[in-house]
Amino acid sequence: MILYTMMPQELVFPSDNNEFGKQKHIMHEGIPLIVEETGEQRYRVVRNLSSEPNHFLDQRFSPGAMISIH
Repeated sequence: MILYTMMPQELVFPSDNNEFGKQKHIMHEGIPLIVEETGEQRYRVVRNLSSEPNHFLDQRFSPGAMISIH
């Protein structure tokens, strides 16, 4: 079987002891993101999952950017 996906293998087939346990899939301003919590309602963008090319040009949602969720 061939699985065509942009998701990393660790998210498709999670194991019990991986680093992806701290990561969440969220929608922020209509953009699907994988983020990692760093503090109270503060998250670091790990991956932008949008299919809209303009979302990748926005530096607010690039990997490593910090976002706040209210």
